[in-house]
Amino acid sequence: MHKHQARTLHYDLRLELDGTLKSWAVPKGPPEASDVKRLAVAVDDHPLDYIDFRGVIPEGEYGAGKVEIWDKGTFELTKRTDTAIALVFHGKILEGDYRLIKTKDKNWLIFKTQK
Repeated sequence: MHKHQARTLHYDLRLELDGTLKSWAVPKGPPEASDVKRLAVAVDDHPLDYIDFRGVIPEGEYGAGKVEIWDKGTFELTKRTDTAIALVFHGKILEGDYRLIKTKDKNWLIFKTQK
């Protein structure tokens, strides 16, 4: 998970799937409590070598701004369809069962389940 200070601060969720990093921008940050649902907007996939990127993307380039690693770890994929992803995060900050549910167009909801 990257913390990305572009035009606005947001967090970038990156999941290694299908040989690429499937990516979502999470404007208010990922929920750490199970009673919170947050918007996650699907964005272009990123190459695998981007997972450890940290630095400053120059002005005039897509995503210009400071990027830092906010959390890092592994995950277990427990379900995946075109409209739903269930997984278990094993990060330093994010830990537990999470769901991504597609709502409309590129919009998804991300939330932690109560397990």
